[in-house]
Amino acid sequence: MAPQKPCYKRVLLKLSGEALSENKKLGISPGVMESIAREIQEVTELGVQVSIVIGAGNLFRGLEGAAEGMDRATADYMGMLATIINSLALQDALERVGVMTRVQSAIEMNQLAEPFIRRRAVRHLEKGRVVIFAAGTGNPYFTTDTAAALRATEIHAEVILKATKVEGVYDSDPLQNPEAKKFKELSYIDVLNRNLRVMDATAISLCMENHLPIIVFNIKKHGNLKKVVCGEKIGTFVQHSLGERA
Repeated sequence: MAPQKPCYKRVLLKLSGEALSENKKLGISPGVMESIAREIQEVTELGVQVSIVIGAGNLFRGLEGAAEGMDRATADYMGMLATIINSLALQDALERVGVMTRVQSAIEMNQLAEPFIRRRAVRHLEKGRVVIFAAGTGNPYFTTDTAAALRATEIHAEVILKATKVEGVYDSDPLQNPEAKKFKELSYIDVLNRNLRVMDATAISLCMENHLPIIVFNIKKHGNLKKVVCGEKIGTFVQHSLGERA
């Protein structure tokens, strides 16, 4: 069999915090973390430059804190700090499988992570290091989805790979509705008009403005990340116009 060739040179992988836990539990699962690290390792071995943004729903979610009466800005800052914990955990897992990794934080904490500097991030990627962007945008009221779209645009990533626990984007929750229809392709306008839960509206608008495609896929299936990077038509592809997927 001929070796697989990647379709992308530089990607941004968006992971939810829940992707790092097991069976909807809070916290971080070392086994799940190692599995994700090995998926990323396979992609870096193809020569693909990988950057990552991680959420923090497995530890603390700012919106939920605000809903319980906390000040929204304070709750969001707490969520940003939780993404630092997830980022350091993933960095450790990646380096244990031999993938050199740097964490860059939008909130300065020099003992733990580098400050986010765009040119330095790009240089790390060019040297074959994985770069994890932590602490969201550094501002409250913005989600890690928006941080992913922003960082991907800044480093000129070719695509955002939105990792989920289902096969793509559906017209209803496939975990609740066995008749849910999966979309193979969507336009940004479709996502906004149908209020589909791909990424939040700010992130989708930023991707639309910068012609940045999004692929939503199931990270729980071994080999899916590599398949997506190599152009296999799995998951759901989101872009300006339908029918243009490579």
